[in-house]
Amino acid sequence: MFEFYPQIKAVHIACVILSGLLFALRGTLVQAGRSTVAHWAPLRYLSYSVDTVLLTAALMLLTILPGAYFANGWLTVKLVGVVLYVICGSLALKRARGRALQRGFFVAALLLYVGIVGIAWEHHPLGWLHAWMG
Repeated sequence: MFEFYPQIKAVHIACVILSGLLFALRGTLVQAGRSTVAHWAPLRYLSYSVDTVLLTAALMLLTILPGAYFANGWLTVKLVGVVLYVICGSLALKRARGRALQRGFFVAALLLYVGIVGIAWEHHPLGWLHAWMG
C-alpha cells in the first residue's frame, strides 16, 4: 500500500484545504448573521463528506507510515489540536450562546487550524514556531 502514499497524501492535503475553506465560509456566514445559509443542507453535507474523506486518508497514512516517523510527538500534538478545533468549530457554528462567544470560538478554531497545518507541515510539535526558531 506504500506505493499509493503520494496519492493518499495529495487527497489528504486537498481535503485539509477544502475543509478549512468550507469551515471559514460557514463561520463567516454565521458571523454575518446568515446562519440559514451556513446551515444549508448541501453545504453541511459537502462539509461532512470532505471531512470523512480527510479522516479516511489520515487513517490510511497512519497505517502505512513507519512508527519512527512520529517519534518526536508531532502527530499527538496535531491530533489534540484537531479535537480542540472540532470542539471550537462546533461551538462557533451553532452551539455557543451569543454572538461574542460564537465569534471567539470561530477565531480560536481558525487559529487552531493554522496551528495544525503548521505542525503537519513542519512535522514538529511546535509547528510554525519551530520554523521561526530555526
